[in-house]
Amino acid sequence: MSEQAPSTADFLARIALLEAAVAARDITIAERDEQLRRERAEAALRIQRLQLRIDRFNRKAFGRSSEKLGQMLLELEDLEADVAAGVPDAELPIVTDTDKVRALPVRKLNPNLPRKRIVREPSCACCPGCGGALRAMGEDSDEMLDLVAQAWQVIETVRPKYSCRTCDKIIQAPAPAKAIARGKLSYAALAHIMMAKWGYHLPYYRQTQMMAAKGVDIERSTLARSAGYVAALLDPIYNRLREIGRTRIKLHTDDTRLPILAPSTGTTHKGALWVYVADDRNSGSQEPPIAWYRATMGRAGASVMSELAGFAGTLQADGFTGYVAAVHM
Repeated sequence: MSEQAPSTADFLARIALLEAAVAARDITIAERDEQLRRERAEAALRIQRLQLRIDRFNRKAFGRSSEKLGQMLLELEDLEADVAAGVPDAELPIVTDTDKVRALPVRKLNPNLPRKRIVREPSCACCPGCGGALRAMGEDSDEMLDLVAQAWQVIETVRPKYSCRTCDKIIQAPAPAKAIARGKLSYAALAHIMMAKWGYHLPYYRQTQMMAAKGVDIERSTLARSAGYVAALLDPIYNRLREIGRTRIKLHTDDTRLPILAPSTGTTHKGALWVYVADDRNSGSQEPPIAWYRATMGRAGASVMSELAGFAGTLQADGFTGYVAAVHM
């Protein structure tokens, strides 16, 4: 018995199956291409991050700061944004109740900071659904770090004068002590200016710009002149620290180059900033740590010799010849 030839319906069904198989294959190929594209983008991002870390290490270990690092950071942010934009929302992972989700750490703010408590009560004192009375059942609390704007103010000290009705003697409270005679800067203002300059390396001209933005009109020369007065006020404390430091049995010292402007010459001196530290707490010492600094116009051994005059202990330093001369003086 001969085999019956396929009918037209069977032929069309086979064609439909083939077309479905081709379409499924095309979808599979497209999905694989998309997966490869994402993997390439993620690999490029990882390479970029590793290159950034290498550049950071090289800059910290061997080179100086440059604008290239900032440009690489911007490029890295653009690359991360492109990768995030290339992943469709439908491919994001779906978290179910059975999945193990790691809880994010709750970052606690410093408990010693001042706190302002704001209570947000409901807009109505009764249930908006049935009008029934409400009872407390707990509360939710959330913390945010806020910044209170720094404000400059003028302290006006008024000292009324009184005269005796009997002997006409004039009575008046004494004037408060000032850090600078006839000065217009309080102790707190001077401390802020000095800390901004020497603690945070904020030049005087920038400080005057920041103060002007808040309505304070002050000249840069006034800040520089005030710094000289403050240095004179701190001289006794500085000299006492040096005296105590020279009596310690061991000192650590080091220096770093410090460019110092030379007014009216257009040049810069190659100065040096020296640090002297006495801190043996890790060795069981009960003596409080001491540190003091000294800036010089050059890097000569005479600076160390004059600073360590009378010191008879152990000096820990690098191989600078000036230290050797100071130890054997």
